[in-house]
Amino acid sequence: MIQLVLSINTKVDLTMKATSHIRISDYGHIMIGDKGFEFYNKRDARKFIQIPWEEVDYVIASVMFKGKWIPRYAIQTKTNGTFTFSSKNPKKVLRAIREYVDPNRMVQSLGFFDVIKRAFKNIFKKS
Repeated sequence: MIQLVLSINTKVDLTMKATSHIRISDYGHIMIGDKGFEFYNKRDARKFIQIPWEEVDYVIASVMFKGKWIPRYAIQTKTNGTFTFSSKNPKKVLRAIREYVDPNRMVQSLGFFDVIKRAFKNIFKKS
């Protein structure tokens, strides 16, 4: 039995090969359109993610080497947690998302040294 998944979008701005890092890496395609962000697994039609724009709380980009490389980006929803993705051209994806999400809701994740610095501050603060 073949199961079809209906898109929530009526107009598509961008489609691209991507990887979902929810549990084990799932390969597929992302689709950005007028109603939301969608990920479809390449092999299993039942493994899909649809996030309406109203549900998006933050878009978090992992930026390295002063913006030259963005290995991953995540979409934090208001009720269902955070979904992490990577794609071939993440800047193009983030620009397409910026059309629908307030740019103030698009943030950079903490860098490696920022996490270490925060951990040391918390250790000494508790003492």
